[in-house]
Order: sequence, then structure tokens, then C-alpha cells
Amino acid sequence: MLTHETPMRIGEVARASGLPIKTIRYYDELGLLKVSGRTEGGYRLFGSEVLGRLRFIKRAQSLGLSLMEIKEFLAVYDQGNLPCDHIREKLEDKLIEIEQQIQQLQILKQELSGLLSGWQSVPTAAAETISETICPIIERR
Repeated sequence: MLTHETPMRIGEVARASGLPIKTIRYYDELGLLKVSGRTEGGYRLFGSEVLGRLRFIKRAQSLGLSLMEIKEFLAVYDQGNLPCDHIREKLEDKLIEIEQQIQQLQILKQELSGLLSGWQSVPTAAAETISETICPIIERR
């Protein structure tokens, strides 16, 4: 990984992190990153710790955490504390949500399988008869 003693401009951070400049700007606007200053031309300057923060943000997002949740964790970290207990609670909540989603998807899968296993072609009806029914097979329960 790239480490710098001198502040990095946003383009350098983008190259080192593999993230688009637009994403880095967005994270900065949300307060997820710490800007160490600006150049005379107005470019953001970041310390070398920005790369670790960006890695943390991307990993936390890959685990299903929102940027606002990540911002809370970084605020705890910026106060000199490790946010591990807070992160654990959020991950436990995410696990419960995923279990519920899996159950809902299994119910939907069973319903679709049942519907498709009994699928029959529908005879063509007169326009007056079908005006209120779009597909009689999926409309019956």
C-alpha cells in the first residue's frame, strides 16, 4: 500500500485507493473523511490515514452497513475509541434482517413453484370477458 508523509491530493488518493474521485468527494461531503487542508488551487489534501479509512468504509459497506452507520463508527474512532462493540451490534441486527429476508424469499419461491407447476394455457376469451382480468392464472389464489 502507498503511504505518504506529505498530504495527498484527491487524485493521488483515488489512484492509491482505486476509488473514483467523485466517490472520495462524496465521502468527504458526508463527513467520513478528514481533509488536512486545501492547496492554493482549492484541491483537498488528505493525510495517509485516508487510505485506511477508505478501506474500512468499503469493507463495512460490503457487509451491508450504510454510510450513516459507518459515519457513526468513525465518529467513535475519531474520539479515540474502537467502535468494535457498536459494529458488532449492527452486524447482529443485519444478520437478523437477512434471516427474515431469506424466510420471505423461501415463501415467495414456494408460491412461484406452486403457481408454475400447475400452469395451464388459458383459452382465448372474448375481449369483454377479459377486460378486468389481465392473467387469470396469477390472479387466482
